Amino acid sequence: MKLLSKEIEKKLPALYSQEEVEDPMVVVKFFDPCGSGTWYITEGERQDEEFLLFGLCYIHEPELGYVALSELQAYKGPFGIGIERDKFWTAKRLSEVKAERGWS
Repeated sequence: MKLLSKEIEKKLPALYSQEEVEDPMVVVKFFDPCGSGTWYITEGERQDEEFLLFGLCYIHEPELGYVALSELQAYKGPFGIGIERDKFWTAKRLSEVKAERGWS
């Protein structure tokens, strides 16, 4: 599965465009089906040869930060399984994601 379709890419706000938005929309969710990594992406854009994403990342604890799409694409976990996109994801506010996961 392609992690970032053209349709999702068009929906992503540009990096830094939501710095003043108190509760941004999470447009896409990526996850490690064999581990604990989950990325709730709120912004993204191409920068030179790389597509840079920003959002709430949860590996050991929730933290806002950046991740390169190429990093997600390159990762191979157990049995060679990589990061996947939640194809059933519906955009929702970051506060909703935090509440669902029990994060304040």
